[in-house]
Amino acid sequence: MTTAATSEGGLIAQAGDLWAIAVDVWNTSFLGINVGQGLLALVVVLIGFVARGLIARWLISALKRLAQRTETAFDDAVVDAVSGPMKLVPVIIALFFALNILQIGGEGTLRGHQFVQSLVVLALFWALHNAVGPLAHALRGLRNALTPVMIDWLTKALRIVFIIVGAAAVLQVWDIPVAGIVAGLGLFGVAIGLGAQDLFKNLIAGILILTEKRFLPGEWVKVDGVVEGTVEEINFRSTVIRRFDKGPVYVPNSKLSDNAVTNFSRMTHRRTYWIIGVRYDSTAEQLREIRDKVLGYVESHPEYAQAPEVSTFMRVDSFGPSSIDFMLYCFTKTTNWGEWLRLKEDLAFFIKETVENAGTEFAFPSTSVYIESGAEVFTPPGNDAAKAVIGSQAVEG
Repeated sequence: MTTAATSEGGLIAQAGDLWAIAVDVWNTSFLGINVGQGLLALVVVLIGFVARGLIARWLISALKRLAQRTETAFDDAVVDAVSGPMKLVPVIIALFFALNILQIGGEGTLRGHQFVQSLVVLALFWALHNAVGPLAHALRGLRNALTPVMIDWLTKALRIVFIIVGAAAVLQVWDIPVAGIVAGLGLFGVAIGLGAQDLFKNLIAGILILTEKRFLPGEWVKVDGVVEGTVEEINFRSTVIRRFDKGPVYVPNSKLSDNAVTNFSRMTHRRTYWIIGVRYDSTAEQLREIRDKVLGYVESHPEYAQAPEVSTFMRVDSFGPSSIDFMLYCFTKTTNWGEWLRLKEDLAFFIKETVENAGTEFAFPSTSVYIESGAEVFTPPGNDAAKAVIGSQAVEG
């Protein structure tokens, strides 16, 4: 009996020791963290990720559906801007409570809170970075003062600023001295700047192009001595101009700032300027008839611009080497190249018919030789046919 009691007491003692070991492991299983606290912290983090999924699936989807019901695109841009940071908020809250539950203490608590602060800074500047999109929509009402390209440049610059400031804020949270890094980058920037003068020159030239509103994407321009084509994109360093053979040309902005640029897309009218030569044997009456009919055609045509909006001329202008020359100067209302070509063709047909109906002809380069009476005529030797022709000319003279 005594032996059995002693054995039973030994088992109870051993069980107590085992329970003490289990309790000790429960309280200090890893880095002195209570297992219960660790499990509870893990559950809180999992709840945060579940909440993140719920926000992504339900809340943001509901906001997008509400935004799609409106006609403006501003609210759609706002929802897109806040959707990413909103998904991060439940995770940040869960991590904060999990760290408080763990009660790591000392350096661990400090680093944990720094990590949470970093996530807060990330969410904040992520939202600011994405908010640049709605800002661009809001600035569309200022297109008269700010061109679409200037708005695009402004949004790009703001995004870069938010990224830089956000990175500096994260470094500050982790007690990394930002001033020393900035000073080092300043010296590095001076060294880079000395070798990148052309880059800054093109950047400043691009800003001047935008402020002066010389041209916009989609417009037809001609840069003297460089290129002619359609502007596709204005970047910080260069502008993409696609030639009419569909080849893209990347022109440094300094070239566009220093050279003369003709913007054909901003023409109010298209000009027709012709020199029309008729034969010298045309009479004054024939010249007046041609002038009056062509001028009347242009002035009565509904697709040609009229005075005082533009100047229109059809005048005898000069006596050329082999023709009497008219100058035709007029403008079409349309600036479309195809329409302008059609009007020019119709005008050419009318001028051709008018000159023929007047009884004269168009002149072409020619040379006339006149032999005065009594002049000596040189006769090439051994050419009877030439002698006969020259002899007959001499008799006629």
